[in-house]
Amino acid sequence: MMKPLFALALLATAAPVLADTLYTNANGYTLDSKGTLQRFSTLVVADNGPEKGKVKATFKAGARLPAGTRIDLKGATLWPGLIDAHGHVMRLGELKLVVDLRDSASIPEALARIKGGLPAAGWIMGRGWNQERWYADGKLINRFPTAAELDSVTGDRPAVMTRVDGHALWANTAAMKAAGITRDSKDPAGGQIIRDADGNPTGVFVDNAIDLVEAAIPADDEARQDLVLTKSLETMAEVGLTGAHDAGMDKPTWDRYVRFAKAGKLTARIYAMAGGPANRKAIAPGGPIPWSFNDTLAMQSMKLVSDGALGSRGAYLIAPYADMPNTRGLEITPADKLKTYVTEASRDGFQVNTHAIGDQANRSTMDAYAAVPLAERIARRHRNEHAQIVDMADLGRFAELKVIASMQPTHATSDKGMAEARLGEGRLGGAYAWAAIKKSGAQLAFGSDFPVEPPDPMFGIHAAVTRQSRDGLPAGGWRPWEKVSRTDAFAGFTTWAARAGHAETKVGTLETGKWADFITLDRDPFTAPEGDLWKIKVTATWLAGKQVFKRK
Repeated sequence: MMKPLFALALLATAAPVLADTLYTNANGYTLDSKGTLQRFSTLVVADNGPEKGKVKATFKAGARLPAGTRIDLKGATLWPGLIDAHGHVMRLGELKLVVDLRDSASIPEALARIKGGLPAAGWIMGRGWNQERWYADGKLINRFPTAAELDSVTGDRPAVMTRVDGHALWANTAAMKAAGITRDSKDPAGGQIIRDADGNPTGVFVDNAIDLVEAAIPADDEARQDLVLTKSLETMAEVGLTGAHDAGMDKPTWDRYVRFAKAGKLTARIYAMAGGPANRKAIAPGGPIPWSFNDTLAMQSMKLVSDGALGSRGAYLIAPYADMPNTRGLEITPADKLKTYVTEASRDGFQVNTHAIGDQANRSTMDAYAAVPLAERIARRHRNEHAQIVDMADLGRFAELKVIASMQPTHATSDKGMAEARLGEGRLGGAYAWAAIKKSGAQLAFGSDFPVEPPDPMFGIHAAVTRQSRDGLPAGGWRPWEKVSRTDAFAGFTTWAARAGHAETKVGTLETGKWADFITLDRDPFTAPEGDLWKIKVTATWLAGKQVFKRK
């Protein structure tokens, strides 16, 4: 028997309405695909269908809004989720589980932290020491720490403390014994065992020499490594990072990322770089792995390391160090091998991202990229990671070779005094030269190099805009002609970083069809005083329209 028309109408009315979520009364900012800053007051996120979790529309104040669930943001500033173009994801989480030596001001303070954080059993691990910030009697100590000093608080238990930049390791006597290190141990290629006047190892190992000690450290179990990743994702969400480019990882780490992605546990999008040719081939023998699992994970790039870091005098320079004329630093990957690795990976479809800090390392890296055909360079978007000290003759090569300069603004404000000491004023023309590289027509991307620097992107935006440390020094900024605008700093952590990870059609802006990755802030970075930019806090973070952090 046919139902009356009015009954059919009632059934239709009772059917659930597929509504969207409207975030209203927002002080919204986004860039568009042309890089123009746009304002809006309402963000509409699709809650259902094939576009679930993506931006459906934005509206300016006064516009007629569609139906849907409304969430009143009460004037809060709303930005796209921020992307860190160079970080170390697992190391960030590891910092939560080991002794944190960052910001220690002296060796006694570092030793006190180590003594207060001893685990119940096993190796004693720590990270973050920086001899360039250690003082005694009001003067910089100007030396590395020793095994004997570490022995004083660790006794006969093996202990290793990684330098803040990851390019040096401080080991105690027990750790060196476990690793079989003696005065007869040889420096490996691209590494150095620091020795005393009699040739005995002092306890500090630089760059490739780190492997000599780390080989003796027992491997973590799977549960602890899962906890490390969880801690890292929590930290990223707290500072508004909805994406991070992981600068060098191995096959077990990739497998962990895949497990988390399949389980829906990745609360940030990870653009993974395989750590060198062996890991590239182990992870992706069939070629680049594009964005997968709702665009939360990709592996289509490889990380290479040309040299070390300035702090441990491992950065590879054209001329000797001004404060240690007997060395030019360390060439971790010889130039001929670098060129081979770059051309092979590029031919196989991979983007290559090369760590280069010293001016000679930057030159060698550019020479390697120059060996790649132009059309291939454009398609791959090869990157120079750090590009900290670039010879003036090489500055124009970023634009010429279509190489992205992936830089970390906080490095300039942390390194300014050390860079002057290491090189002297006359060799700083191309140092941390964000504005000059951009003016040349090259592409940039910004990151932090966390946990070398804090992961908070607002610290990076502050450094990019002011060229000052967070205590406001120096007045007017260090080499202030290299400052960038607030819009460019914003782009560095959004659209520029997205493009550097082959994700500009997916994230980086809040345009229709892109993922609804966004954050709210407690102040407006476009109107706050420049000196206060680093103080701005993220109040909430969303990934694909799902809230993954809310500040209490």
